[in-house]
Amino acid sequence: MERKEALGRLGLLVGERVLDALASVKVAVFGVGGVGGWCAESLARSGVGRLMLVDFDDVCTSNLNRQIMATSATIGQPKVEALARRLGEIAPFSAIDARRARYSAETADSFTLEEFDYVIDAIDSLDAKAALIRHALSLPGTTLFSSMGAARKMDSLQIRATDFRKVEGDGLARALRTRLRKSGGIPERRFTCVWSPERRENKGECADGRANGSAVHVTAAFGLALAGLVVADVERKASGTV
Repeated sequence: MERKEALGRLGLLVGERVLDALASVKVAVFGVGGVGGWCAESLARSGVGRLMLVDFDDVCTSNLNRQIMATSATIGQPKVEALARRLGEIAPFSAIDARRARYSAETADSFTLEEFDYVIDAIDSLDAKAALIRHALSLPGTTLFSSMGAARKMDSLQIRATDFRKVEGDGLARALRTRLRKSGGIPERRFTCVWSPERRENKGECADGRANGSAVHVTAAFGLALAGLVVADVERKASGTV
């Protein structure tokens, strides 16, 4: 498959210089569920040269309503492996590294984040999220984009991207600030988050009482917005406007 032909419609928008820049970009996506999976696919369809997919979980039936790799055929398979196969068929010109692993402060060094231009944080676990944010922000050559909570929301038109310090009304961001303060303070280096101020309560009941409702048009929009931040940043740099 010819990369240039496959990406021709994007090339009409951004030009050949930006397409060439995207081919050299390396992105690590942590968490490939309802948000991260859509982000990874969008990046692959945009011609990103290298993608590392990190997630420890397997596809299950409850993922079918929102996760891009989840089908009746992939239930029980590792999410990163199912997604890597899909992306390999879409973008054979991209290098896809599937890592079935759990990110934590203890495993951080195994991911060699200093090799990546961008880190996408789509992790649900508060401890892992805080650790990844600190790690990524400690690397001067790496840009971090982070997702706040996409569950319990139905209005995709409320989604926005702002500096983490300007996020308001998001429960995950509130808990994350508390965790960061207790573990050394909120990092001075700024980073952009995708989030929504919408607040909606579950109307149904969950067997374990802990899961939150989620809708694909919201989780996917979060993921696509994260990918859009990467592509826009690459375009700015390639065009010499930054």
